Amino acid sequence: MKSWPVQDAKARFSELLETCLKEGPQIVSKRGADAAVLVPLKEWERLRRSAKPTLKDLLLADEARVDLDLPRRGRLRRREPGELV
Repeated sequence: MKSWPVQDAKARFSELLETCLKEGPQIVSKRGADAAVLVPLKEWERLRRSAKPTLKDLLLADEARVDLDLPRRGRLRRREPGELV
C-alpha cells in the first residue's frame, strides 16, 4: 500500500484513483500521520458485507437478529413475599 501526502492526493487525484483501482487500497496521510484510505468499490462492498455489528449496535437495534423462543409470562406460580421455600 502506497502512502500519499494529502497535498499530493489533492493535486494528483486521478493518479491516486487509477493506482487504487490497479494496485488496491491507498493511504492518504495528513501531517505525516495516516488519515484515510481510498479503497476500490468492490472491496469496500465486500468489507461492509463481512463486517460484524458491535455489541452496542446489537443492543440498540430495533429488532432481534434471531427468533428467540421465550416462555410466556405468568405460566408459573410465583411465591408470595415472605413465603418459605
